[in-house]
Amino acid sequence: MSRIGKAPIALPAKVEVNVSKGNLVTVKGPKGSLSRQIDPDITLRQEESTLYVERPTEQKRHKAMHGLYRALIYNMVHGVSEGFVRELEVVGVGFRAANTGQMLELTIGYSHPIMFELPTEVKLSTITEKGAAPVVKLESIDKELLGLVASKIRSLRKPEPYKGKGIKYKEEILRRKAGKTAGKGGKK
Repeated sequence: MSRIGKAPIALPAKVEVNVSKGNLVTVKGPKGSLSRQIDPDITLRQEESTLYVERPTEQKRHKAMHGLYRALIYNMVHGVSEGFVRELEVVGVGFRAANTGQMLELTIGYSHPIMFELPTEVKLSTITEKGAAPVVKLESIDKELLGLVASKIRSLRKPEPYKGKGIKYKEEILRRKAGKTAGKGGKK
């Protein structure tokens, strides 16, 4: 039993869902439009401002797709109505982040600054405050693309476990390791 798949999707005002030939689902809202091809076995039923995702049988494959497509369609509806935000912190002495339009420039301890160009669907801004780590703020209506871009930026310098230096998600909690301690049971 897929509890996620059975949950109805509430459609906010000004959000339209259209299913065209070949099961291409298009969701339009105030922030933009998204479309995704779904499996032909999965059907969508709309009653007033509620959307239901239904499966034809109890096969394992259908059960798996039921929850998956319900979650993907929910993310599309949430994206076009409210959007998604992901923030990354650049932690380290001398580490900097700046942007010029869609080009992100990171100075993260390598011999040269790293230039990273973001897709046009992702809105980029950098926040630099005195006494705080620089923050890279990413906004998009597509949750999948946003997560992919954020993980790619994080992979440029993953946080290390001793001092916590690197690029980390703002809400991420790092497991820290104790370093070497001097004068512990040395030679006499």
